[in-house]
Amino acid sequence: MDNDCYKTILKPSKETLFKEKGSKFFGYAFPVFTENDVKNCLEELKKKHHSARHFCYAYQIGIEKIKFRANDDGEPNNSAGLPIYGQIQSFEVTNVLVVSVRYFGGTKLGVGGLISAYKTSAQLTLEIAKIIEKTIDIQFKLNFNYDMMNAVQRIIKERNITIINQKLELNCEYIISIRKKDAETIFDVFENLYKVDIKSIN
Repeated sequence: MDNDCYKTILKPSKETLFKEKGSKFFGYAFPVFTENDVKNCLEELKKKHHSARHFCYAYQIGIEKIKFRANDDGEPNNSAGLPIYGQIQSFEVTNVLVVSVRYFGGTKLGVGGLISAYKTSAQLTLEIAKIIEKTIDIQFKLNFNYDMMNAVQRIIKERNITIINQKLELNCEYIISIRKKDAETIFDVFENLYKVDIKSIN
């Protein structure tokens, strides 16, 4: 994988179910971008599974600056959140929340049994999730007059640059998105273009 690519999931996964000695583990994966997203997903699951005992989860957010958390939610220390997080790392995905909702079945599994069950639940969930590869993109703002429109458009076309936003008023403003590994080259192309102003906005 190129170092300007990362893997994430396209949409929430289907529910998975893993059973161990009467206990049921329902697994879910969600795309998340903020801690607030995590909170909302957990609230939804708690409504859905209002009689479940444990909502154990792990998430990782970010591409170059990583933020992660593993939560055992009442299970013995490190027996649930970390095994789930281990699977997030193993599948090399980010911007993802994996939750395993446990209904206790009457038989204690012991710490080793719990680690194995939560790991399996997370693994099953990520196996059925739609994992996609994305590029790390850098955004720039271009400002130029109408007489430069053709020159700018030609570069955009030749280099397959994505225009995210455009404002055409007294002069023109484009917000463009460029894959990280090409960003420096493209920046130089526009910077050397007379009467075009380019700024990074990331």
